Amino acid sequence: MREARMSKAREQFEAALSAVQQAAFARYYALLVEWNERMNLTAVTEESEVYIKHFWDSLLALRVPEFTETLGEAGKLADVGTGAGFPGLPLAICCPQVHVVLMDSLQKRTRFLEAVVEELGLKNVTVVHGRAEDLARDDTWRQRFDVVVSRAVARLNVLLELTVPFVRPGGCVLAYKGPQLDEELPDGRRAAGQLSAKIERVERTSLPMGEGERTLAVIRVEGTVSPTFPRKAGTPQRRPL
Repeated sequence: MREARMSKAREQFEAALSAVQQAAFARYYALLVEWNERMNLTAVTEESEVYIKHFWDSLLALRVPEFTETLGEAGKLADVGTGAGFPGLPLAICCPQVHVVLMDSLQKRTRFLEAVVEELGLKNVTVVHGRAEDLARDDTWRQRFDVVVSRAVARLNVLLELTVPFVRPGGCVLAYKGPQLDEELPDGRRAAGQLSAKIERVERTSLPMGEGERTLAVIRVEGTVSPTFPRKAGTPQRRPL
């Protein structure tokens, strides 16, 4: 019964896509499974589950007005700690006018991402290997993005130190979280205040067929981030704001 529900949800997902996008997601899935045999990219490998728990989940940002309004017609988006490409790659597939930069600290994952980008012919995607704490101090990336997304990387107060320095004043961070977000909000608000940002609101939604609750925190960057942040690699996790 659950398998039938998941298959139906996948059909609904694909129905909203163009034929080109459907083919891109199908190839992405095939590459994910192929590479997952050699390295640990995801514990979720059953096809319909990947479509719902990874692809559908990644595209929840498209429902958030601040996301599309801030990016505009041809904005710049970074996915910090992208892992196997979530949520950045699905967003890049569905938003070809947006330039997407996928950032990850593990080189074997960035090699996988480069293979997917090449195979899918995604001209709007750049893959960058490095730690967020180091990349955010590079003028190439610091406060250069309209929107930064991140999914399942760290507690909110830690995550904000790793993401806010990439965002231009007036841009936003969209943090993908589960139902535990409420307990992270007080620490997150305190951290945001030290980073010239504020938590504007929380978008609550769910995956289809009862596959889980999701929350997305919308954080607005209000000004220039102090050069103090981010602190050196490892410090945000050891001594959170």
